[in-house]
Amino acid sequence: MSKNLVIVESPAKAKTIEGYLGKDYKVVSSYGHVRDLPKGGNAIDIENNFTPTYEVTADKRDVIKQLIKLSKASEMIYLASDDDREGEAISWHLKEALKLKPAQTKRIVFREITKSAIDLAIANPRDIDDDLVHAQQARRILDRLVGYELSPILWKKIKRGLSAGRVQSVAVRIVVERERQIEKFKPESTFKATALFQIGGKELKAELGKKFQSEEEAKNFVQNCVGAEFTIDKLETKPAKRTPAAPFTTSTLQQEASRKLSYSVGQTMSLAQKLYESGKITYMRTDSVNLSQDAMKGASAEVTRAYGPEYVQARKFKTKSKGAQEAHEAIRPTDFSAHTAGGNYNEKRLYDLIWKRAVASQMADAQLEKTTATIGISTTEEHLTAHGEVVKFDGFLKVYLESTDDENEEEAKGMLPPLNVGDVLDLNKLTSRESFSRPPARYTEASLVKKLEELGIGRPSTYAPTISTIQKREYVVKENRDGIERKYRELTLENHKVEEHTKSEITGTEKAKLFPTNVAMVVNDFLVEHFPNVIDFSFTAKVEEEFDEIAHGRQSWDGMISNFYGKFHKTVEDTELVDRKDVGSSRELGNDPKTGKPVIARLGRYGPLVQIGETSEDEEVEKPQFASLRKGQFIESITLEDALELFKLPRTVGEFEDKTIVAAIGRFGPYLRHDGKFISLGLDNDPHSIDQETAIALIEAKRKADAEKHIKSFPENADVQVLNGRWGPYIKVGRKNVKIPKDTEPESLTLEQCLELAEKAPEKKARARGKAKKK
Repeated sequence: MSKNLVIVESPAKAKTIEGYLGKDYKVVSSYGHVRDLPKGGNAIDIENNFTPTYEVTADKRDVIKQLIKLSKASEMIYLASDDDREGEAISWHLKEALKLKPAQTKRIVFREITKSAIDLAIANPRDIDDDLVHAQQARRILDRLVGYELSPILWKKIKRGLSAGRVQSVAVRIVVERERQIEKFKPESTFKATALFQIGGKELKAELGKKFQSEEEAKNFVQNCVGAEFTIDKLETKPAKRTPAAPFTTSTLQQEASRKLSYSVGQTMSLAQKLYESGKITYMRTDSVNLSQDAMKGASAEVTRAYGPEYVQARKFKTKSKGAQEAHEAIRPTDFSAHTAGGNYNEKRLYDLIWKRAVASQMADAQLEKTTATIGISTTEEHLTAHGEVVKFDGFLKVYLESTDDENEEEAKGMLPPLNVGDVLDLNKLTSRESFSRPPARYTEASLVKKLEELGIGRPSTYAPTISTIQKREYVVKENRDGIERKYRELTLENHKVEEHTKSEITGTEKAKLFPTNVAMVVNDFLVEHFPNVIDFSFTAKVEEEFDEIAHGRQSWDGMISNFYGKFHKTVEDTELVDRKDVGSSRELGNDPKTGKPVIARLGRYGPLVQIGETSEDEEVEKPQFASLRKGQFIESITLEDALELFKLPRTVGEFEDKTIVAAIGRFGPYLRHDGKFISLGLDNDPHSIDQETAIALIEAKRKADAEKHIKSFPENADVQVLNGRWGPYIKVGRKNVKIPKDTEPESLTLEQCLELAEKAPEKKARARGKAKKK
C-alpha cells in the first residue's frame, strides 16, 4: 500500500495527477461532494445559531467506505480538491466524513495540473482554511433557507410545484424586466441617406451624417441632389491602434464561446473542466485576468518563435470585478507551445479559443490608419462622409479579435480607393431608406452571465448552475423565434430620376434567446411585491460581498445569516396572510360576445390558459371552456380579441386517407389527431396555422418512427411491449420501463420473461420536498 493518499474530486483529475507522482502516492477520487444538508425540515437548527446537520449522500456511501479503508492504510492524506470555496468545503467534508486526524491530514492546492504545479503543491501543504469553508457553508445554508421557506409560499399563493431561489429569482427578474421593456417599446422611424460612387473602377460608399425624422425631409434632400455635383472637399488621415483583450475569466470565456462557437454556458464549462482535468488549461472557475510571470514568459517565447519578436508586448491586466482574487490566474494554456489540445472536436475548438486569447494578450497593438473623406454637394450645404481603415501592422490581430454582443455593430471598414481633394465623383445611386429604432436585445445565456457579473450577483462557480436552473424549472426558455414582416419606405436617385418604393423586411428574428414564461412573470411580480429585498439587485450583490468578507475572516457566517433571516422569516409569516385571489395570476379580459360570460386569462395546472365562464363547484352550472395560450402570449398583455381566437381550436386541418385531421392543444402541448392517433406538433408548428401538407408529412413521419420503435408485443397482454428507445431496447409494462439484460436478445423475450423482469425492477422513488423549520 502507498504511504501517501491524495484525494481529488474527479477520476479524470486523479488519473492525470497519478501520472506525475511516484509509486509512494495513490490518487483517488471522491466523485464530487460527499456530504450535504439532508432533505426535510431538520437540516438547519435555526435556534442554535443555524447549526447545520450534514449527512453522507446515498450515492457516496460506498465511496466513503472505500476512502476510509484507504486512509487507514496511509501515513499521510492530501486533500487536493479545487482551489476555491467549493473545493475547500469538499476537503473539509472529506476530513469530517473520514474522521481524519489533523496530524496526518494536509490540504494542497494548485491552479493547473502539471508536474511542476503538483510537485510545488506537495512541497507546500497547508491546513484547511476554515474561513473559506464558512463562506461556502453560509451560501449553502442561506440558499436552503430561502428556497425551503419561499417555495411553499409560491405553492399556496400561485401554483403547486414552483420554486424560488436567492440568485435564480434575481436572474429570472432580469429576463422578465427585459421582456417588458421590449413589450412596451415603440419603434421610431427615421431616414438615412447613403450614396454609392464610382471612382477609378472602384466603388466608394458615403453616408449623410444626420438622419431625417420624416419622409418629407428625406424626399426634399433626395430631390435637391438631382443634377448635383459631388466633390471631395477634405481628406483627413490619422493613426489609430487597437489593443488586445485580457485573458479569459469564467464569465468572458462563457460569453466568447457563445458568440464564436455557439456553445451554451453549461457546455463551455463541461468542456473546460475536461481540458483542466487533463492538464491542458488552468482552473476554469476564476474572476482574475492576471497571468503569472512564468505564463507571461511562456506566451512571449511562443509569440517570438511563431510570429517574430516585433509581435511581443508583455502586459499586466488589472481585474475590474469586485471580490476578484488576484492571486489566482486567468484561464490559459498550461503549455503555450501546444497550439492544439483536447480529446474531441469540441474540446479542441474551446482550447483553440483559450490559446488564442491568452497569446494575443501578450502581443503588440495593431497599428491602423484611418481616413475620412468629406464629400460636398453643390445643391445643398449638407455633405457626405466616407470612412476607410488600413491595417499598417496587424499585431495581435494576427491571432485573435474579440467579438461583441452588439447586434447593431457596423461592418469592418475597408480601404478607400485613391482620392484627392477636388476630385469630382460619379454618382451611381443615392438611397434614403426608412429604418426603425430597436428595442433592447433579449438576453442570450452568455449576455445574462455578463449582466449578472456587472451587477455583482453570483461568482464564477455559480453562473452556469444559475442559467441551467432557471431553464430546468421552466421560468425561462431558450429558443429561436421567427420574425414578422414589416413595411418600410425607400427613396432612390439613379440616372437623375427619383423613385419611391414600399418594401418589406423581416424583423424581430431571434436565435437562442432567453424568453420568460408566464409563470416567471407571475412569480416575479409576487416576489417583487412581497420580498423586495430577496429579489433586489443591490441587496443580492451585497450578500455576495458578505460571503467575500466571511472568506477573508472579517465577518462571522452565523451572524451574517442571522441578520438576513430575522427580517426574511417575518416577511414569510406576513405573506401567509395574503389572499390567493389578490395574487396577479389571473386577469379578466372582458365578456364573450356570444355568451356574455367573462373571459379570464390565468395560470392553470398545466400552464397559462384563457377560459370563458367562471369555475364553479356546482355541477348544474355549465363548465367553462378552456384554451391554452400560444407561444409568446402573456397573461398580463393578451387582449380579448386574441383570447377569443384561441377558442377556434380544435380546428379541422383537412383530410388524409378519407379521415379528418384535427389540430388542437392538450395537456402536453399542441398536437394533431388523425384516425384515433395523436401526433405532437412540437415547438415548430402552430395548431392555428398548420396546413394539410405539413400535417400529412408529420403523420407519415410518426408512423415511420413508431414502426422503427416497435420490436415485439403480446396479443394476450397489450400492456407489455418490447421497444427501441433512445438508449437502446427496453420493456414497457404499463407505465413502467424496464432494462433488458445485456446478454438477452430483445426479440427472443417471452411474455413471462418480461413480466418477471418487471417484477424484479426497482420502483422509482418519488422526490420529496420539505421546509426548514424552527426546532
